[in-house]
Amino acid sequence: MNARIVGSGSQNLVLAHGFGGEQSVWDKILPDLTKHFRVLVFDWIFSGAVKEEHQDLFDPEKYSSYDAFADDLICLIDEMNLKSAVFVGHSMSGMIGCIASIKRSELFKRLVLVGASPRYINADEYEGGFKKSEIDDIVSNIEFDFQNWAAGFASLVVDARDPPSVETFRKSLANMRPEVALSVAKTVFYSDEREILDKVSIPCTIVQTTSDIVVPNSVAYYLQEKIKGKSTVEIIETNGHFPLLTAHQQLLDVLKGVLALSN
Repeated sequence: MNARIVGSGSQNLVLAHGFGGEQSVWDKILPDLTKHFRVLVFDWIFSGAVKEEHQDLFDPEKYSSYDAFADDLICLIDEMNLKSAVFVGHSMSGMIGCIASIKRSELFKRLVLVGASPRYINADEYEGGFKKSEIDDIVSNIEFDFQNWAAGFASLVVDARDPPSVETFRKSLANMRPEVALSVAKTVFYSDEREILDKVSIPCTIVQTTSDIVVPNSVAYYLQEKIKGKSTVEIIETNGHFPLLTAHQQLLDVLKGVLALSN
């Protein structure tokens, strides 16, 4: 998982990227954080950044739910001997962090959920952001022509006013093996973790951008309402699903406030 700890300080911070990402998505905020904190960064086993000889470790059946990812996260934190960490999870990693915190609450001091969603498909009295038919189309397009889909998806989910950031995510996404991308996309987009939220007792900071095509703003407030632990919502003034790329200074300001609270 290419795990490494950088920086120094008394507080432990874990940064977990989302679908199509790799640890390099944190590069804009990492130098600032490492001046004050011990930061663990890593690549999920599905990432294209994982060395070729280790890519066979991805088992589609095993990783058909977030549970296996949560177990990997717990093993990694244990192996790195971290305790009471502030966990920052982008996108799918938000729910993975929630599940891991239910299993091993002592490992986590606070969860920071950036663009996280417990369910992407609309349901009765719940706005996930997508009709099931729209998710079915996403999955079909990944299966039919992954590289073409990756280019289009990157330009949709990253603020188009920041072309270098769009290209950063496109490259990272396109670096995934198509069959792995298809498997993980199914796990993410068909997921429904709403029932676990009232078991999350760790304090949470929910970070949302003003306009995110992947996660409607209502989802952030849904999380705040349903999570058992004390939760706050922070809105970052930017478009898209990737404030870590397109509004990194604002995200950094939010994280510094969170880390000061967690001191």
